[in-house]
Amino acid sequence: MRPTSAIPDFYYFCFAVYEPFLTIIGFIGALIDPQGTHNSQAPWLNSDQPPARLPAATLVTIVQLGHVCALVGLVNLFILTAARSHLHANLPLQEKMVFALLTPLVIGDIFHLYITLWALGDQRWEFWNWSPMLWTTIILGLTLMVPRITWHLGVGRYVHTRDGVMEKK
Repeated sequence: MRPTSAIPDFYYFCFAVYEPFLTIIGFIGALIDPQGTHNSQAPWLNSDQPPARLPAATLVTIVQLGHVCALVGLVNLFILTAARSHLHANLPLQEKMVFALLTPLVIGDIFHLYITLWALGDQRWEFWNWSPMLWTTIILGLTLMVPRITWHLGVGRYVHTRDGVMEKK
């Protein structure tokens, strides 16, 4: 059976429900406890403890970062919902619109993972020292990156170069 959507239910759930949920929860967490959000991003060496109070610039950066993440989640929700609702009869265009959204996000996923590991320096492979937040960041990031990669590979969705040919036969 050929796929009938460039954004079938599984991908819609991942990127228009699950991702916005994660990003909004992360934003709320940053608003409620910016100091805890900051201090739990990476392990602290015994000789280098987190600050007792965050500088104002750090506080603003943490809250703004949380806001941007929530905004990305909401953009996903609105664009993917619009693509499913208004482009269901034009699958090639639907695929192009979803591609335009998911391509920079998969690039961002890859760089997010790389930058996170790079920033840990020599501690990057000391998994036993990773904070619960760092584990959560890596694991949840992979739960979004892997489906984005499979979407780009055409798994379980309409791909015009493959499925559009079948339509013409």
